[in-house]
Amino acid sequence: MAIGFAMLATGFVFVCGANDGAALLALGLRQRELPLYAVLAVLLAAIIAGPALFGLAVAHTFTDRLVAAGDRGPLVVLAGVGVALALVLVLAWRGVPTSVTLAVLGGLAGVGAGLGVPPHWSTLALVLAVAALAPLFGGGLGYLLGLAARRLPTSSRLPGAMRLAHVTAFAGQSLAYAANDGQKMFAVVGVAVGVAHQAPGMQAPSLVLLCATALVFAAGAVVSLRRMARGAAGGLTPPRPWTLVSAGIASATAVFGGAGMGVPVSMTQSATAGLVGAGASTGMRRVRWQFATPVLTAWVITLPAALAVGFVGGLVLRGAL
Repeated sequence: MAIGFAMLATGFVFVCGANDGAALLALGLRQRELPLYAVLAVLLAAIIAGPALFGLAVAHTFTDRLVAAGDRGPLVVLAGVGVALALVLVLAWRGVPTSVTLAVLGGLAGVGAGLGVPPHWSTLALVLAVAALAPLFGGGLGYLLGLAARRLPTSSRLPGAMRLAHVTAFAGQSLAYAANDGQKMFAVVGVAVGVAHQAPGMQAPSLVLLCATALVFAAGAVVSLRRMARGAAGGLTPPRPWTLVSAGIASATAVFGGAGMGVPVSMTQSATAGLVGAGASTGMRRVRWQFATPVLTAWVITLPAALAVGFVGGLVLRGAL
């Protein structure tokens, strides 16, 4: 079981990098203030420092608050994350937009229900409600910040200040990801560590393990960067500096808010909503809406599918135990 968990954790972190990491890198590189290696270094430094800076409250939501499975907790996590990983890969191969966070939530809840240890439905409802509201908040805030940015006075110093603001906003997004959405990786890695050491529950990853996690995440992000840059991150709105800054601040604020509640919020969806809001502040026709529809599609398809497949998987495991 320990070897299986280690392999699953490695694959899961790689997929998170290919999905979340590549989207964040594509946003950070839109204005080209920093080269790829510098943007990647900022993101990985945030991930490594995340548990020390922000704790593991969101990670514990995945492992403890959502499904109280007791001794079966590691099995629920193993099966639930396995379902999520398989589903994301299949849907991505078919070209269907997905969300790793929604897949994990659905997979854990479905497997728990199938095994006879149903999730705390009230907690799941709260998590999903906050996860749905966060992009709306990010979009609204992005719109307001976009309007405010357009009123900035013209100055010879404005381009330099805007470049600094873009770099700062990206750093804020990276830290927000480490505080919230990225903690699904810490949850899986922490449970894998617990299984390897025969210790109950999720264990806090060591610095060495966090560095290894960051490297696997980076590999996935770099491999998928070109594909992600052609999607919403690269084509949702024209690459205007103040639009990107407004979207970055808005999405980081929304995701940090979820972290304060211990609720996982998708950084990719929040960033997309922030771009929509900031772009809409210049006019609705400025937004390429075909790149925004995948956010809704992920909710309509990924979450129900993960719940259903997870439930069937839980039934199979229950019959085998």
